Amino acid sequence: MGAKQEDAQLILKLYELRRESVMREARTWFIREFHPTSAADILETLKGEHSAHFRMVTSYWEMAASLVNHGAIDAAMFSDANAEHMLVFAKLEPYLAELRTAKGGSPRMLAGLEKLMRSMPNSEQVLKALRERVAGMYANAAKR
Repeated sequence: MGAKQEDAQLILKLYELRRESVMREARTWFIREFHPTSAADILETLKGEHSAHFRMVTSYWEMAASLVNHGAIDAAMFSDANAEHMLVFAKLEPYLAELRTAKGGSPRMLAGLEKLMRSMPNSEQVLKALRERVAGMYANAAKR
């Protein structure tokens, strides 16, 4: 099997893991219901009923980013096949510096995902567009 086929197999395996029922539930919560407006919101989430959901989603994307960052999966192929990791990062990125220094925080929190995002072509434009999308999601959630 060639390198591209091996990359594709890893991406498909990652997709299988995303389809697991508890992971699907965690992802749905993270995308649709989790709308932090501060690092404190995230720290409270880590103490609350959705702590496992938060940790499952973030550790999954951190693991996937690690595979890309270390060359196990081609970065362009990964980004062509996935977009959710970008949205996860866009939701958390404004609070990462504070989370990394907070009591109980990790200085390396989402470092792999950040490295992957920053290495993307036009990453700042992509993140700006995603931040606007996230702001729209928050506004829609507030209306409900």
